[in-house]
Amino acid sequence: MKNVTIAFLGGGNIGGCVYRLLEDMKQEIAARCGLGITVKKVLVKDRESFIPNGIPEELLVFDRQEIMADPDISLVCEFMGGEHPAADFMLEALKAGKTVVTANKVALALHWSELQAAAQAQGVGLYYEASVCGAIPIIATLNGSLQANRIDRLMGIINGTTNYILSRMYKNGEDYDLVLRDAQALGLAEPNPAFDVEGMDAAYKLSILASLAFHGRVTYEKVYREGITGVTAMDIACGKEMGYVLKLLAIAKRDGNRVEVRVHPTFLPEHHPLAQVDGSFNAVYLYGHSCEDMMLQGFGAGTPTASAVVSDVLNACTAPAHAFPAFANTAEADASLHFTGNWETRYFIRVSAKDAPGVLAKVADCFARENVSIATMLQKGAVDEGRVMLIFVTHATHERAMQAALSRLDPEIARLESMIRVEE
Repeated sequence: MKNVTIAFLGGGNIGGCVYRLLEDMKQEIAARCGLGITVKKVLVKDRESFIPNGIPEELLVFDRQEIMADPDISLVCEFMGGEHPAADFMLEALKAGKTVVTANKVALALHWSELQAAAQAQGVGLYYEASVCGAIPIIATLNGSLQANRIDRLMGIINGTTNYILSRMYKNGEDYDLVLRDAQALGLAEPNPAFDVEGMDAAYKLSILASLAFHGRVTYEKVYREGITGVTAMDIACGKEMGYVLKLLAIAKRDGNRVEVRVHPTFLPEHHPLAQVDGSFNAVYLYGHSCEDMMLQGFGAGTPTASAVVSDVLNACTAPAHAFPAFANTAEADASLHFTGNWETRYFIRVSAKDAPGVLAKVADCFARENVSIATMLQKGAVDEGRVMLIFVTHATHERAMQAALSRLDPEIARLESMIRVEE
């Protein structure tokens, strides 16, 4: 049996889950993989801040050099989160000749090129399945099982917190603020939820997924991002009446060298597979020219993330050679790709309109002047004195045309309340 000694950078919730899983699966790992995994050291800030989570306190160290300089440790798992110092410590470990396994989508998305370069230079591995969608094997799928495909389209629900919030709002008609407070009480949302609800978490993950799907570097800065904080119960109720379900979607599309990558609230037809993904589940729906439509679904946080980390540890320890993406992993976005913000989609538009003859014609004229065609129109009762609610769903049109049309609206006649993109 091959014995491998590893260490942890960080000993928080995920680190504790990974340690317990390694201990619980010790016999299975030995039987299935011929491996004996020993966690020798766990780096934490200090003993006072360490919360007991199953990691023995005798493993704790407070100086990273105790790990970096230990020749017995051949693999390091990083659980610190965030960009710095996590990226610096991972780079240091790689340069010290130690394979790195990480669940850190931020450090990976922002420092992927230098981390990979250091790993390749030292002949060690860099593994990151757990950085996107927990235990869903989407990275392994893109790197391996779908190599006989050109991926043209990828859409994902890749943040469980926002999906829980939007699912509750859809089912119960509850307001955003109320559901967010409940999510925080349940531990599904952080006390400062901005990283999730403003779409940053999903944008970092999409940077990684789109790079792998399109075989070219898609940097975080190229991802358009819009969160769910402006979503109202009224929007969701109106969409529901029209047969739509609202999700925070991460969307990547490629047509030749033209690429769009965006994260924003999106209405989907209620029959779409992603519309059925409920609660804190994650899912990725993609289209390849050979496999055609495919969806992977599962939980994306907590123990599922630990499952992906342990799988990466086992793969790293048993691989005959460490594999890396075939594309040029550069610090800047792939120069051969043309990134556009003028994507084409449908739009849900809700306005508060003056209740007077000719108003609808004036709104329609604003759209027509930018060649925006209306597919569906719904009028609701009075929302305040002298005004009514008008809801439009357009045919497919370009983003710039839609924005130009909306800029033509006179708020005294028709005040824009919300604009939500619609995918099929």
